[in-house]
Amino acid sequence: MEGLAHSIETLVGKLGSFAWGPVMIVLLVGTGLVLSLGTRFVQFRRLGLAFKLLFSKKHSGDGDITPFQALMTSLSATIGTGNIAGVATAIAAGGPGAVFWMWVTASVGGASKLGEAVLAVKYRVTNEKGEKSGGPMYYIKNGLQERYGGNWGWLGWAFAFFGFVASFGIGNMVQSNSVADAVRSTLGIPTYITGIVLAVATALVIIGGIKSIARVTSKIVPFMAVVYLLGSLIVLIMKASLIPDAFGLIFANAFTGKAVGGGLLGTVIRFGVARGIFSNEAGLGSAPIAHAASKIDDPAVQGLIASLGSFIDTLIICSMTALVILLSGLVQMSPEGLMTIQNGLSGAALSSAAYGQSLPGIGSFIVSFGLVFFAFSTILGWYYYGSKCFEYIAGVKAVEIYKWMWVVLVFVGATTSLKFVWNLSDAFNGLMALPNLIALLALSPVIFRMVRKYEEVEAVEARAASVVSPAAE
Repeated sequence: MEGLAHSIETLVGKLGSFAWGPVMIVLLVGTGLVLSLGTRFVQFRRLGLAFKLLFSKKHSGDGDITPFQALMTSLSATIGTGNIAGVATAIAAGGPGAVFWMWVTASVGGASKLGEAVLAVKYRVTNEKGEKSGGPMYYIKNGLQERYGGNWGWLGWAFAFFGFVASFGIGNMVQSNSVADAVRSTLGIPTYITGIVLAVATALVIIGGIKSIARVTSKIVPFMAVVYLLGSLIVLIMKASLIPDAFGLIFANAFTGKAVGGGLLGTVIRFGVARGIFSNEAGLGSAPIAHAASKIDDPAVQGLIASLGSFIDTLIICSMTALVILLSGLVQMSPEGLMTIQNGLSGAALSSAAYGQSLPGIGSFIVSFGLVFFAFSTILGWYYYGSKCFEYIAGVKAVEIYKWMWVVLVFVGATTSLKFVWNLSDAFNGLMALPNLIALLALSPVIFRMVRKYEEVEAVEARAASVVSPAAE
């Protein structure tokens, strides 16, 4: 049995190395770059329009939740450990320059998110319960068949299977474990009590389906993001004179590769890109499952709203975390460009120490409770992702079984060690990207056409409005 267990662990390790290795990272960033060029970097050109559309009350169409709730649901699954612990891990392992490569990843990732949402809305279906079901499994099967012919259901099934397996770890047990650990270390509450409370709270929310999940996440995510950002802004204002030095450090180390013991530049890039992808999940295919439920008719509109995910998640929240860490004094650089971190801290412990040093008394609590709320919202968002993947595999009725498995495993995750579970789910989370990227590249002409058509119509309407307005006055 020990030999079998060792063989399984070795296989999972190899899968994880491939899923988050150089080949996959190049594919993820390369796909984002292709989609950015094809849409003429619409994620930046129309950033203002995207925010305007997000808060517009004029949207209508078939769907289960509002476009705002769709974005909040997708953000609930991405804003969390990646923003707090992931950024610190990137800096500790890759140096300050890794932050620059996180920015690069997020910049092209906005186009990936846009493309995913466009396809998710265009190729979504209505299930037996009258709910919208969509995401990579559906645009792989229906989109590729429509454009190229043949049966692509097997590739959609592969994505759904990877997502189903990944959901139990990265979206469930790993998150409840993080919450239980944070509450135990901060308040001294036993992990089993946290597990019970978390399982009950999860059950009360998910029993109402996507509408209930969206209502909760649309309140938790903005609230906790504002609290976290306010705490970060206070630190940045207090240390405003040091901010140029922090940016200088990021840009200098991004191209020298000397940040970590004189390591190679590739190390800096790899950790920055990998943590950036882990943070915002652009290209992995999870977010479009939520965007497919949006009450909207034009896929391009939801695509523009979806593109904000990478901007908010990585370019704003992750950047705040990185700057607070670099301004804390815990990260020191030698004249030779070598980095040392006080007490060898990394991950959430480094973030907590940085905020605690800058905001004595409340800084570490902001990080701890940020992890708690963000992790809980991730459990809710990933339940929806996993249930839709399982629905694709086993049908709508089987989701009821998945629902109660999910609640039980929330408690299990809070009270047990999860090294193997983490490695397994991390590997399958990365493997989700492969079928999704194939579809994004193969269907990129569809994405380009729909974005171009929307912009042409929007330009005509804008010109018409400018002609009518003076006369109306």
